[in-house]
Amino acid sequence: MVFSSTIFLFLFFPAVLLIYYNPWFRARRFRNGVLLAASLLFYAWGEPVFVFVLVLSIIITWGLGFALITPNKTHKKVILYLGISFHVILLFCFKYLSFLSGQITLLFHQDTTGIQIALPIGISFFTFQLMSYLFDIYYGRVSPQENLLDLGLYISFFPQLIAGPIVRYNQIVQELAIREEKIDEAAEGMRRFVYGLAKKVLIANYLAQIADNTFDYMSQMSVMTAWLGSICYTLQIYYDFSGYSDMAIGIGRMFGFHFSENFNYPYISQSVTEFWRRWHISLSTWFRDYVYIPLGGNRVSKPRWIRNLFIVWLLTGIWHGANWTFLCWGLIYFFMLLFEKKAGLSKQHKTGWKRIVSILYTMLVVNFAWVFFRSGSIREALSFIGVMFGAGAKGFADPSFIDTIRAGAMILSVSIVGAAPVFPAIAARLKRGGHMWIESIWMTVIFLLSVLQVVSSTYNPFIYFNF
Repeated sequence: MVFSSTIFLFLFFPAVLLIYYNPWFRARRFRNGVLLAASLLFYAWGEPVFVFVLVLSIIITWGLGFALITPNKTHKKVILYLGISFHVILLFCFKYLSFLSGQITLLFHQDTTGIQIALPIGISFFTFQLMSYLFDIYYGRVSPQENLLDLGLYISFFPQLIAGPIVRYNQIVQELAIREEKIDEAAEGMRRFVYGLAKKVLIANYLAQIADNTFDYMSQMSVMTAWLGSICYTLQIYYDFSGYSDMAIGIGRMFGFHFSENFNYPYISQSVTEFWRRWHISLSTWFRDYVYIPLGGNRVSKPRWIRNLFIVWLLTGIWHGANWTFLCWGLIYFFMLLFEKKAGLSKQHKTGWKRIVSILYTMLVVNFAWVFFRSGSIREALSFIGVMFGAGAKGFADPSFIDTIRAGAMILSVSIVGAAPVFPAIAARLKRGGHMWIESIWMTVIFLLSVLQVVSSTYNPFIYFNF
């Protein structure tokens, strides 16, 4: 089930709200139970078998959490290793075993093509939450959750279950037990949800069709068509993923939960280093806190720091998928961050035309990296980039490029402007001037347009559901 579907918008979510906010049963245990049951149903709707994998992982992690409370440091470390190994092996079997078997087939010409395992949606996200729970107990940051159902709710809570943001247990533990649902908070959550829904169905889905048509028919491209396709994918993945995060944060707010921001306008970054402080913040901070810092971070010798950085970006690429393209994508960022650190670019914050140049440089790097992320193979990615510079291109521009620009001029313009904090600035100015009714009308219009698009369209993929 996805947020931008008629089943979710008109059946599942209204039913959950009505049951949760019924006037007769208001106890916290009841409301948490409603959310847990709804979350398991939400996951089982599309994954009726893999919901048992999710439940089993939660139960095992719950037991391991108590086992970590031991004064024996050796036993404690062994238990942590066992817990992390369980989750890593589970993730490997579902996400990477099929890919590895295919590589063995190519390398040794052995018949391992029979290993084909379906990927549970969101396994990378809920596995990282489970591991962070064990890490935080091991480091003494939190105590084990005594109530299995509350731990189950933390892991399986449907807004963030299948595509994040990756929520830390210490960020939500108090709200599991004590939280206050307020009307103004619920209204803000609804506002955030509407904007996220509009990002997804009005912008991302449209851009996706242009990007898909470009990447899938590379042999027919002109130079400008290739650039248009890569730019559309760059914008698509931002609006798709940040839109989902907005909806998740908004839904959480409606039930009294406060999730951390996952995006902070990454496409206005002046360096690749800054970009990763603004993009998929919950993932980058997860690797920082649980991999980079435990390895020593940057407070070590230069060779060890380079090693630490390499490990983080190797794992970041691997986390995103079982393909050499994701590995290459992660290593691109490793080399660019290394370059910026050496050149002193990561600390420079410019103004005027220098700022514009810095943003354009960053976006070029990010755009080329997304080509690898989107392509089916490294060869395809290199060929695509080659076409962007004229190698194998069908001319500089073609009629389909002109037609696409004309037909999508408005959405393309809105998507570019919306990647900067322009609309929040306008909303803040309206609020200061006492004209919030204008935003209310605007929200109503885009919600109705989004609903019409949801009802009339069957093209509705979420990119990060694959991870």
